[in-house]
Amino acid sequence: MAGRTFSHRRRVIVDTDAKNEADDQFAIVHALLSPSLDIRGLVPAHFGNRRSRRSLEESREEIELLLRLMKLDGRVPVADGVPYALPDAGTPVRSPGVDLIIEEALRDVAEPLYVAFLGPLTDMAAALLLEPRIAERDVTVIWIGGGGYDGRGPQDGRPEFNLSNDIVAANIVFSSAVKVWQIPAPTYRMMAVGYAELDEKVAPCGEIGEYLVRQLVEWNERQHGGSIEFRVLGDSPAIGLMLHPDCGTWVERPAPNFRFDGGLDFSAANRPIRTYDSIDARFIHEDFFAKLRAFAGRQAHHTTGGDAP
Repeated sequence: MAGRTFSHRRRVIVDTDAKNEADDQFAIVHALLSPSLDIRGLVPAHFGNRRSRRSLEESREEIELLLRLMKLDGRVPVADGVPYALPDAGTPVRSPGVDLIIEEALRDVAEPLYVAFLGPLTDMAAALLLEPRIAERDVTVIWIGGGGYDGRGPQDGRPEFNLSNDIVAANIVFSSAVKVWQIPAPTYRMMAVGYAELDEKVAPCGEIGEYLVRQLVEWNERQHGGSIEFRVLGDSPAIGLMLHPDCGTWVERPAPNFRFDGGLDFSAANRPIRTYDSIDARFIHEDFFAKLRAFAGRQAHHTTGGDAP
């Protein structure tokens, strides 16, 4: 959406439980504002039923709101994912979002496909069950989810939230041959940003900037018992890694399977995956702030009668 044009753009699908918390919104907008990313679609995802009985519908409504605030209605495909966790490892569930993933993965073009998952891996697992040839294509799954490795992160006997919403799907994807880059909880928690910086760099940037900060503060007020003046934008590393795959340090290790308490099982001989153990929050935050500021400036110029960008 910025003024620059790029050849050989990365094809991207963003699969997002957009109304689960307050950080998916920042990642979605960042992806839409990145001109080197060819956004092939946004896939609303479920986020279980602990917070809502209509989580998929709420995710779709949030995506549609963001597109309206950015004046992008009708310009980006939105295709619903599967509305619930997979029942078992042998039962694929079809949805428009799953079909979109399959279609793009099997498309005969030179550009690679990146599918960023900001919530559960339900739709990727369903796509792999329906069309196993995906694992042979130039497809990279980037997942915000799972607990830490080597003793890092909380060891509280509970699965990380995105993992918990479909452990069956995570095991299908991790035991497949598809390329996976995982950003586990101890790493995505490095993405904190304070209210003071958001008020300075995001809130003044038009309707979308004001909304992003307002909904974040409202979420914190509802969910935290005490005063808090920061938020972890934990989904944004998925966008940062598509822009700059080395904006973090990573280790290649055999993919685990996940027990239902969130524990890791390395007994299966799964192929290696890339797991990020640090992330460059400065690069990701500042890239987003600059793009949003430029976007808001172009919108204001257009609204006041200037030439369209």
